[in-house]
Amino acid sequence: MAKIHTKAKRKVTSKKRARNRAVRPKTFRTEESAKKYAELKGLKSYKLVRISDKKIKVVLE
Repeated sequence: MAKIHTKAKRKVTSKKRARNRAVRPKTFRTEESAKKYAELKGLKSYKLVRISDKKIKVVLE
């Protein structure tokens, strides 16, 4: 079988390209899980901020 070149090859082969996504903040559903994560990471001074009704974010002070 003949070798496929350039344009046809790009069309046929499935290359996975990275989607440029922004890194989102780590969020938690409960305050207990947020505190546990902060202690696990060794954070000394932090505060918990409510992003929405259901989400909590750990912020360094």
